[in-house]
Amino acid sequence: MTLKELTKGISILNHPDFPHKEITSIEYDSRKVKEGSLFVAIEGFETDGHKYIDSAIKNGAIAVVCQKDTDFSGAVKILVDDSRKALALLSAEFYSHPASKMKIIGITGTNGKTTTTYLVKEILEYKDHKVGLIGTNQNMIGDRVIESSRTTPESLELHKLFAEMYSEGVEYVIMEVSSHSLYLDRVYGIDFEIGAFTNLTRDHLDFHKTMDNYAMAKAILFSMCKVGIVNSDDEYAEKITENATCKTIRYGIKSKADITAQNIKLGSKGVNFDAETPLAKENIRVNIPGDFSVYNALCALGICLGLGISISDIKNALVIATGVKGRAEIVNIPSDYTVMIDYAHTPDGLENIIKTVKGFSKGRVITVFGCGGDRDRTKRPIMGRISGELSDVSIITSDNPRSENPDFIISEVEAGIKETGGKYHIVPQRKDAIRFAMEMAEADDIVLLAGKGHETYQILNTGTIHFDEREIVREIFEDITQ
Repeated sequence: MTLKELTKGISILNHPDFPHKEITSIEYDSRKVKEGSLFVAIEGFETDGHKYIDSAIKNGAIAVVCQKDTDFSGAVKILVDDSRKALALLSAEFYSHPASKMKIIGITGTNGKTTTTYLVKEILEYKDHKVGLIGTNQNMIGDRVIESSRTTPESLELHKLFAEMYSEGVEYVIMEVSSHSLYLDRVYGIDFEIGAFTNLTRDHLDFHKTMDNYAMAKAILFSMCKVGIVNSDDEYAEKITENATCKTIRYGIKSKADITAQNIKLGSKGVNFDAETPLAKENIRVNIPGDFSVYNALCALGICLGLGISISDIKNALVIATGVKGRAEIVNIPSDYTVMIDYAHTPDGLENIIKTVKGFSKGRVITVFGCGGDRDRTKRPIMGRISGELSDVSIITSDNPRSENPDFIISEVEAGIKETGGKYHIVPQRKDAIRFAMEMAEADDIVLLAGKGHETYQILNTGTIHFDEREIVREIFEDITQ
């Protein structure tokens, strides 16, 4: 593809002369540039790609897309208003617009995105469709797993992944759409068949600063989709939809909605409810415990009804759905107490999972948790209060401290838990904290390991280490039962 062909879909502010040369790749990291590359200079929050234009040209870039009118020589200058948006459009063009050849479903929200994407995937696969999945845990093409480093990839990697999915026969792509990806135009230019909003609770305020900013970032999705599925019980539902350009369908339990759940029964093995929709009424069973499973199922139900799948097929698929690794996941050890792993790392997520566990626990709930470093500090005392109020015993430890002092993070969590008078211990090393909880546990107790979920690593100020809580629990159990 020549430079002129590649750039035909973007608005160019200057009048460059286009050489008749093939573009070998698009890159936004100058270190990855090779002979024949098009380099896109992105103004980031930590660094500015415009500083690396000379380096990109030295590495072989024949053209540079930039939004600052920077002086350089040796490559064609293509000046644009917004290089992030240009990157998204160029990437789609370079990979022959694969997203337009599949049906793309996007789910945004603080909690529930991952589980809901998996539920939708399982429903679509029940109907024998080939499905691609993009999300926090991993990316998938059918059953093939592709590791992911962020919830929503940068636009260049995203369109490359779309192209790979399309080449392997994928018909539907179900993806988590983060607030970062919407605000930073990683998904710019994609026409979503369906967009869905699960909820909005305190998270990512280190980036968005305010909850209103966070909500407005999420709301962008509903100017990019044909149909919007929205949780009407969430307090931000109106803000999310006030500027929506799509048809909206609401789901909920407490408020007026198009899709609702009646006669809800919660148990340790899952949830059961009667789903009422404009089309039909059906009893739904999902073998994942917690009232949040009702919301996730309603969201998946709305999405799949929007795709034309019958409610009876949705019912049959949901009853055999297995859920997601790291979400209310029981670790298989032969003990008289239970160890559960959950990704809960926000106040709302922690509250939901503790309440869920307390709903079926016959003994105590012992919660092991911490808060991530270099992230929103305001949620730390809030999570401390939640665990102090709801757990029988709290053990405050490290999560992913990153560059911060773990003891400082713990002190901010402790400030909240002190207010509750709840029983707690501080064990800074997470592996030691897990051992402490398991040695404390008695028959019928539930040890809840919150925060890491599917992650198999821990990010310290010295780097990233392997840390799989399933392995650690089994190792500790063998050691303490010898």
